[in-house]
Amino acid sequence: MSRSVLATAALLALTALAHAQTPATAAAAAPAAPAAAAAARPPVDPTAPKPFADVIKGAKEQPGLFPIWRKDDKVWLEIPKEAFNKPFLFTVNVANSVGERGLYASQMLGDEMAEWRRVGNQIQLIALNMKFRTDDAVNRRALEQSFSPSLITSGPVASAEHPDRKSVLVDASGLLLGDIPGYSTRLEAVYRLPYAPDRANSHIESTRAEAGLTTLTSRVHFATARIPAPPLVPPPVAVPTPPQATPDPRSMFFSFVYNFRALPEQPAAIRHIDPRLGHFMETYTDLGDDLKANPRVHLLSRWRLEKKDPAAALSEPVQPIVFWMDKNIPVKYRESVKAGILEWNKAFEKIGFKDAVQAKQQPDDADWDNMDATHASIRWFTGADVGFAQGPHTRDPRTGEILDADIRMSDVFGRGSRRLASDDLMGQHAQHAQHAQHAQHAQHAHQGHNHAPLASWMGERSRARIEQQCNYAADQASEFGFALDLLALRDGQDMTGPEAEALAQAVIKDTIMHEVGHTLGLKHNFRASATITQAQLRDKAFTEANGISNSVMDYNAYNLPLKGEPKASLTNTTLGAYDYWAIEYAYKQVPAEQEAAELARIAARSIEPQLAYADDMDQGVGGVYDGFDPRSNQGDLGDDPLAYAKKRLKLSQELWERVQARKPQAGEDPLRARRSVLSSFRQLGTTAHNVSKYVGGLQAERVVPGVTPGPAFKPVDNAQQREALRFIASGLLASDAFKFRPEFLVTQTVDYNEWERGLPLSIPDAVAAVQARVLDRLMSAATARRLIEQGAYLPEAQRKGAVSLSEVYGTLQGAIFSELKTGAEVDRMRRSLQREYVKRLQAQLNRSTNAAATYADAFSLARWHASQLAGELRMGAAKPGLSVETRAHFAELQDMLNSMLKATLTRS
Repeated sequence: MSRSVLATAALLALTALAHAQTPATAAAAAPAAPAAAAAARPPVDPTAPKPFADVIKGAKEQPGLFPIWRKDDKVWLEIPKEAFNKPFLFTVNVANSVGERGLYASQMLGDEMAEWRRVGNQIQLIALNMKFRTDDAVNRRALEQSFSPSLITSGPVASAEHPDRKSVLVDASGLLLGDIPGYSTRLEAVYRLPYAPDRANSHIESTRAEAGLTTLTSRVHFATARIPAPPLVPPPVAVPTPPQATPDPRSMFFSFVYNFRALPEQPAAIRHIDPRLGHFMETYTDLGDDLKANPRVHLLSRWRLEKKDPAAALSEPVQPIVFWMDKNIPVKYRESVKAGILEWNKAFEKIGFKDAVQAKQQPDDADWDNMDATHASIRWFTGADVGFAQGPHTRDPRTGEILDADIRMSDVFGRGSRRLASDDLMGQHAQHAQHAQHAQHAQHAHQGHNHAPLASWMGERSRARIEQQCNYAADQASEFGFALDLLALRDGQDMTGPEAEALAQAVIKDTIMHEVGHTLGLKHNFRASATITQAQLRDKAFTEANGISNSVMDYNAYNLPLKGEPKASLTNTTLGAYDYWAIEYAYKQVPAEQEAAELARIAARSIEPQLAYADDMDQGVGGVYDGFDPRSNQGDLGDDPLAYAKKRLKLSQELWERVQARKPQAGEDPLRARRSVLSSFRQLGTTAHNVSKYVGGLQAERVVPGVTPGPAFKPVDNAQQREALRFIASGLLASDAFKFRPEFLVTQTVDYNEWERGLPLSIPDAVAAVQARVLDRLMSAATARRLIEQGAYLPEAQRKGAVSLSEVYGTLQGAIFSELKTGAEVDRMRRSLQREYVKRLQAQLNRSTNAAATYADAFSLARWHASQLAGELRMGAAKPGLSVETRAHFAELQDMLNSMLKATLTRS
């Protein structure tokens, strides 16, 4: 008989015996039953998760989208069974940072459509691939096989299923104390050091949960084992210094705010963008229709704004757009911030909404952080090396609905503006900060084209929501400093008095209007300032009622009058015509059956002059997108940018003269005059770039085929191109335009309290920086190409008198080397200009590195002018009476040109 049969027989016998026993006997035998049951129970799996109740014993619950359980330093997320494979919005913000080189607090990093997935006993947080979509189920399977999602983070299941809710726990520390935002790459980019997260010294700092939202803030320590010793020999490319704003450069903390937000159960109605207006967008590729030539879909970004009473001409919204003013905003600025927010109600009232935008003040004793995903906010931050404001937002990727926005604004008014104008910006720290911002700008400008060097798992989504780097506050602060300097010297105003404070308040309101505009879905408009006439800018009543530009989304220069001109508003006071138009297109409520026709009617107004629009790419972000329409600029003002450039030079020259004439006072900042001078040159550099756009420029209009009349491109008028060339030659490239007395220069001290105290003030260096902007523009491959090809855009009768590339090169060369004809000495400032010109000419003759060399005409013209210049230098050097310095300079330039002219004779 087998063992199994024997065991079965024995079990049956025991069962019969139990039934035959009396109750007393059964009671006596009862203890044996559990032992028998225990013997039959399968052995416990030591790897199985602990029971839910055991894990959370003694912990406190915070109910929410994903409930949070906390006990001492332990934090768990509870994930209901029905929440797996259900999309939600996952966002990351930075609440605390290090305050330098682009690493600032109050920053929105990005968002993803995400979902939880369980693989065995592993919980995965997955970023869904929203770049490619289709409504067809069969195609959807193909897309899922073709395009991968991404893993954000993962961790083991921390508990068995809850017996009732069927939910499980996951350790929040294991999920959220790593480098989810890819910050180690950002740190390496600015410091060139290998920082990594240190989990042992990181922790969950705070938690918050409510219906539809779960928020956890991780305090993450980043560290590097050692700081390398400086190289013994200076490297050919400058190496960034280690962190300067932390006590120990090997260690720093960041607070990352992780938001899990439920998506709206009912998706918002979508609205498609129109290229004639500038709105942020949700963009994806629709692969569900093979017949569409362009599968790209662009959904307009906007808040869900619906009237409580759809039939009323003016109605409150069901849910207003509420901005919480951060408790860190200085009390004296809060009213101006509030005014900047509420100014947008004027545009919403035009389309039937009352109090659509609201401002609320976060209490000073509030214990909650407005960087969660449900509080749009205005946050105040500081930085050691730069100041700016930025208005990003997050949105529902399904529809483009804006769900959250956190405007960050730095302390760039008053003290900040003086700091930005300081000599420190000429130093190493500021260069690192600028490089960091330029890297961010490049990321945003090239979003969707994989050009971003700092790509992380959420990099693409983050770029799609910010679209462009916004430095409006920094620009305004720099303009603010220039205006204070000039007005104080001209009118005797106190730079720290009531007039300066009133101007600061006006600039804050202007800046907040600009950034709130971004969070409402509006992009930059760099043509708006060119739609206000010079006469209107001088009319105080007009500027007080209408501002100085037709949009607060432009980067406007201050409306500073020349001496003797009437005073009007210095900065924007209210929304412009374009702002009303853009809000109407995005937010006007229209019955579904009428929407297409009504939106077409609204967009058709683009031909009205005051509604002209141009974005970042139009004004120029670098590379092939260098900006070729002189009407689309940052830092100009009025309908004649060339006239403004001339005015800006006169304003700068007036400031220089007044600074030199002013007698310093005991106890004042010893760097006051130095900062004023350098600030003016910084502004003049922007002007030099803008006026250079006229040469080889094209006027661009956003034409919709079959709808919008007129050409898409038109060469800039020949007379304007030549006038710009004359101004450049006689003004920006002439030494006489930059006059400073030795008696002034020798009094400009440095800050002896600082280790990096700067060097004596160098006007030639400052002038060279301005002139380099002109040379870079006029001698670029893009300008050469446009000058060569502009004849193709002109009727046959107009081509003969068109500005040619040869004319531009000849005018430049003649102006820069005018001493060769007169036999005059060449001073240091002119030697620097001539040397920089020859360097660029030399680069144009290098076919292997110069893109313009691909154009035979551009190369041959550059070579011809180089040969002409080499001959003129030989003759000029032979003229009697020249100093050794000038002769040596001519000899150096000849050698530079001859070496390249000989090299180009070699043919492969």
